[in-house]
Amino acid sequence: MREMIYKAVANPPKILWGPFLPTLLNLGIQFPIMFMCMGIWNLNPIFFIATIAIGHIIVIAMGVKDPHISTMIQAYGQCRVISNNLYKSKGNKFAP
Repeated sequence: MREMIYKAVANPPKILWGPFLPTLLNLGIQFPIMFMCMGIWNLNPIFFIATIAIGHIIVIAMGVKDPHISTMIQAYGQCRVISNNLYKSKGNKFAP
């Protein structure tokens, strides 16, 4: 059991050598733009495939620098809650 936990922490999930969440965001943004431009202006998809590849190379570079970037993005989304302080003070106080 411990080996599985260590492996999950040490090796975060990847898609084509890139961190999971930024890779999905890259593809999830660029594919709809590609299909809309192909339908509206009849553009060649080869241009978009090149931009997807360049974006994925950038995502891979970010993943090499910090392999846990997917977890950091998820944690930022969960912890970005603004609290209402009961007493006037600087910053956010999560405890009343």
